[in-house]
Amino acid sequence: MKKMSCYELGGACNEEFYATTFKEMAELSKKHAMEMLQKGDQDHMNAMQEMKHLMDSPQSMQKWMQEKEELFNSLDELD
Repeated sequence: MKKMSCYELGGACNEEFYATTFKEMAELSKKHAMEMLQKGDQDHMNAMQEMKHLMDSPQSMQKWMQEKEELFNSLDELD
């Protein structure tokens, strides 16, 4: 299992997520982002706007996802 923060995943806070795969980590991050948007959290809304701009370019989004997955893969396993 590995740990990443919302901020490390492109978000706006230090909430921590724990997952065994990058796919799981991405899903936890997405769920958190949606919850924060429903609460009207401005910092997370701003982060989502930046993500929206990345999505306009499939190449940029793919590069961003690859970088996040490489970061996940480089993390040490938690005991």
